Amino acid sequence: MSDKPNTPLLDEINFPEDVRKLEADQLKDLADEVRSDMIYNVSRTGGHLGAGLGVVELTTAIHYVFNTPKDKLIWDVGHQCYPHKILTGRRDQMHTIRKGGGLAGFTKRKESEYDAFGAGHSSTSISAGLGMAVARDLNAGKDENAPENVIAVIGDGAMSAGMAYEAMNNAGALKSRLIVILNDNDMSIAPPVGAMSAYLARLLSSRSFLNLRDFAKNIVKKFPKPISNTARKAEEYARGMATGGTLFEELGFYYVGPVDGHNMEHLLPVLENVRDAGGGPILIHVVTEKGKGYSFAENAADKYHGVSTFDVSTGTQNKSPAKAPSYTGVFAKALIAEAKKDDKIVAINAAMPSGTGLDKFAEEFPDRCFDVGIAEQHAVTFSAGLACEGYKPFATIYSTFLQRAYDQVVHDVAVQNLPVRFAIDRAGLVGADGPTHAGSFDVTYLASLPNMVVMAAADEADLMHMIATAAAHNSGPSAVRYPRGEGMGVTLPDQGDVLEIGKGRIVREGTQIAILSLGTRLEEALEAADEFNAKGLSCTVADARFAKPLDLEMIRKLALEHEVLITIEEGSIGGFGSHVLDYLSNEGLLEAGLKVRTMKLPDVFIDQGNPADMYKQAGLTSEDIVRTALHALGHNDLTSSQVNG
Repeated sequence: MSDKPNTPLLDEINFPEDVRKLEADQLKDLADEVRSDMIYNVSRTGGHLGAGLGVVELTTAIHYVFNTPKDKLIWDVGHQCYPHKILTGRRDQMHTIRKGGGLAGFTKRKESEYDAFGAGHSSTSISAGLGMAVARDLNAGKDENAPENVIAVIGDGAMSAGMAYEAMNNAGALKSRLIVILNDNDMSIAPPVGAMSAYLARLLSSRSFLNLRDFAKNIVKKFPKPISNTARKAEEYARGMATGGTLFEELGFYYVGPVDGHNMEHLLPVLENVRDAGGGPILIHVVTEKGKGYSFAENAADKYHGVSTFDVSTGTQNKSPAKAPSYTGVFAKALIAEAKKDDKIVAINAAMPSGTGLDKFAEEFPDRCFDVGIAEQHAVTFSAGLACEGYKPFATIYSTFLQRAYDQVVHDVAVQNLPVRFAIDRAGLVGADGPTHAGSFDVTYLASLPNMVVMAAADEADLMHMIATAAAHNSGPSAVRYPRGEGMGVTLPDQGDVLEIGKGRIVREGTQIAILSLGTRLEEALEAADEFNAKGLSCTVADARFAKPLDLEMIRKLALEHEVLITIEEGSIGGFGSHVLDYLSNEGLLEAGLKVRTMKLPDVFIDQGNPADMYKQAGLTSEDIVRTALHALGHNDLTSSQVNG
């Protein structure tokens, strides 16, 4: 760790209006102080570092040039919003970021009026910005508080999603005034940034050039059509060759750039020119470096995208040694083992190779692993196409991101009964990333689909068995869900066994209370059973393994032989418990006095925090199981050692 940096300029800044009181030549120093402050804070909290470091100058310049919050500033994804939070009244709260009760790691509307749109997922900023711009146009002359400018900042990675292009196409057609800033920190879209490109960008964004361009266009319109078309194309393509903007021009945007995103002398005049310009949508191409200004981030392969707490002077991250393999790591190991036996197994991810463990798969099978970019819809239908031709695709996508491809899951996979395997990481509550990244809904949205097999691993050994089962199941689609983080520490087999589809297992036998668990709440169920035994109550614990198809024989047995049946899952209403209740109801198994309780995530979005605390807040701990069962039995005293009889 290090001492708090000296930040005399930043200490005088509470909100962007204070930034706008500075002289332009003070902004570089302010940006340097913001960068130092951000590094200091993230070193104590952990979080997303590299992306924020790359936009320090850009963030400072935007708040200096534009009248935020009246002017709407939208950050795509939100990984890069830490400098924005520092400059918008939240600096004294940065030590709480991503912690329970603290600041969110992304922009969040209810957190600040400066957060114009909530983020967490990528590629939404242009759509949201266009909506705000059109609302402004509709309110023209009616609302004095309407923004003059709407600015959407989007990264080159986020631009790989189709939604961004859909929004740009719409913006170009509507011709509404919208400013899009392309934060290019990786992809070489354009020639290197330098003095000439800075001059061109400044010239092309100036009002005089834009007015001259409009004048020339009006003159050209008077010419015969062939000459008019030739002249228009000559101007566009000349600019395209000089600046790389042809694609954006064709989508209806006026392109400016590239601009050095770390040079205030380049940034400020371009932003000011664009602010003062009229007309339709404009795209400013800003080139930045992820991790800029912190050598350890600049030199790291991932640019310190996401970090634990770290020592500022050395860059060494404080990572506690793992007590057990991660579920993600076990998935990768299991899939590699299956792929060694079957050359038809291929793996697909959507810009998350290391997050999903497929970087390890790619090392073993580089020709059988496909990163399709931020394009979950494409990933699913691409997998469907592979399945059509006899391959066995594992579409490996976080639960919350698979939501983005739900139509493709339904229409392109389930309806056609194609054997696409969905490996669903980050199932359940995920901790510091909060509700935007929580895998709360996958059981609900997948188990409702005909033809779909849905599995949930109770531990890491179970996960290996389920990957083997998915690989062997070739008669339709299947899904395996598993959480983020460390496993239970169970002994792992050399390779997984193929499970019988739709068959659960009895883990512990009892007579009075039955706990039917789906997924990793099994550990809590076993702890609850121990507590019941201490109270003189006999408890059965069962692991469903499958949310679809259900093990109907096992559920019937549990219903007929116990007074209380409790289902528990790490998912929302409408999932596993709902399916069990539906079966019990239709079979008349609720009419003989059976007391059923379904334990699931509450109908709220749970804010970020420690996962254990979040599950406690959700009411899904062993203590909650005990309380639920005792209440069902008519007992309210949880402390009694003898409640039976």
